[in-house]
Amino acid sequence: MLDSNIRFLIFGAAKSATTWLQRSLERSPTISMPSPELHYFSDEYHRGPDWYLSQFNFDKPDALVGEKSNTYLTVPQAAERIRKDLPDVRLIVQMREPAARAYSDYCMLFRRGEVSRNIEDHLDPARAADKRFINNGRYAMHLRRFYDLFPPEQILLLLFEDIRREPEAQLARLASHIGHDAPLAAPVDSKVKDKNAAVVPLSLRRVLKPFRPVLDGVRHTKPIKVLRDAVARPQEYPPLSPDLEKRLQDFYAPEVSELEQRIGRPLDVWRDMRGA
Repeated sequence: MLDSNIRFLIFGAAKSATTWLQRSLERSPTISMPSPELHYFSDEYHRGPDWYLSQFNFDKPDALVGEKSNTYLTVPQAAERIRKDLPDVRLIVQMREPAARAYSDYCMLFRRGEVSRNIEDHLDPARAADKRFINNGRYAMHLRRFYDLFPPEQILLLLFEDIRREPEAQLARLASHIGHDAPLAAPVDSKVKDKNAAVVPLSLRRVLKPFRPVLDGVRHTKPIKVLRDAVARPQEYPPLSPDLEKRLQDFYAPEVSELEQRIGRPLDVWRDMRGA
């Protein structure tokens, strides 16, 4: 068990707006979070508790301390490690309609040049059910590990779609869950990561990769921004066909039904998205 004042952990599958959630919370001086995702309980547990605790700022006596690492949801060992080290921590899990989330995650890696244009190889449940894009959206399966180890009152389930519709109300739910009584600052009012934003062509990014250590230090200066804007272009993505989207939705249907029991409400907000 860690001797710490870490109050909360935020996690969820990639492309569910957890980064927006963190940046909105960080606007309030009474919330303290390390900026990078630590991935301690998933990928960095070997670094040990001293390394983990050194990533936090405990110097603000009135601030609630927490962190956000998406991989805690999907790495099987994470739940048990969290229960062992932080048994009283408040957990916040943010989710998004799983077919839309899988496609958005695919587009992010396609934009980076890490996956092929053949979308069926990555999003067809018959071929890739156990791979990142599809597996990460099996929320009910992943949540079982946490509900087996933590009482339900320690776990708050949030939806990406609710955040889009009523951001202040959802942040207020989170604040209540972690025992934060002070007023929160206004949330971020724009997308943190926009797949429709113009991007430097991949071929040029590969040429510039050896120079990234230097360029990263000046990327926000005006001359570099002007150069980037001159070469950046909108990214074209392989489309998600209606047939492939339907296959994804059918695959996730049992998961969604189980999750409805967990969340205590029909997930009509997801069904409405797909015209059911």
